[in-house]
Amino acid sequence: MEQIVKKILSLPDLASVHGKDVDQLIILVHYLMVLLFVGWTAYFFYCLVRFRKGRNPKADHHGVTGHTSNYLEIAVAIVEIILLAGFAVPLWAKVVDDFPKPEDNPVNMRVIGQQFNWSARYPGADGQFGKQDISLVSPSNPYGVYQLDEKLKDQDPQGKDDISVIASAIAVPVDRPVIASISSMDVIHSFKVFSLRVTQDAIPGMRIPIHFTATKTNTYQINCAQLCGNGHANMKGIIKVLPQNEFDAWLKSKAGAVSYE
Repeated sequence: MEQIVKKILSLPDLASVHGKDVDQLIILVHYLMVLLFVGWTAYFFYCLVRFRKGRNPKADHHGVTGHTSNYLEIAVAIVEIILLAGFAVPLWAKVVDDFPKPEDNPVNMRVIGQQFNWSARYPGADGQFGKQDISLVSPSNPYGVYQLDEKLKDQDPQGKDDISVIASAIAVPVDRPVIASISSMDVIHSFKVFSLRVTQDAIPGMRIPIHFTATKTNTYQINCAQLCGNGHANMKGIIKVLPQNEFDAWLKSKAGAVSYE
């Protein structure tokens, strides 16, 4: 039954652990909307028949004296409270607060939006990101990374193995938690991957962390869900969900220099 409902709602292919809860909430809300639609439509036709001119030639100025409508409104409010408190709030708390722990061996990455593409940075084998400074930003060093500025005498050792993929194709491993910090280099963008049920605004000057665990190997499209300029419609990227060994090989192939895919 659930698969039939998903097909009717045209929900995208599900490819993340938390996405099941998101879909369940969407389906429950639609059940409520269908119930309200059918109920109010039936009431509308009831009123057309019950209060037709032939049966009521003279207007009744006393109005409704019963309390049925009040009871129906209370019932709808109770259902909405249940959806909010029982499903939406717990799901939000889980997504916002329940981040993978170090023992879960998550992949840490940074996703950056700019007009009009997506790029990513990975910390390399040491698991630590190198230092960045806005004063170092240049065409050859778009992220202001210490390690890419030859003028600096004090190079950052943690940045030697960092990996930057400056383009619109990034990768994550399947069945392994991912923590992605979302940011922007210019205007407000929004990182959205339908199949992963992930959406997060990319705001200049902020790194906003999100987490997810992909469950299917595939290639998915990254969309920008915020109007970000004349090229907004073309701001599409690719996120590849790979088996762990292929992800390791992909990272290794990008090591040592900034990769423009």
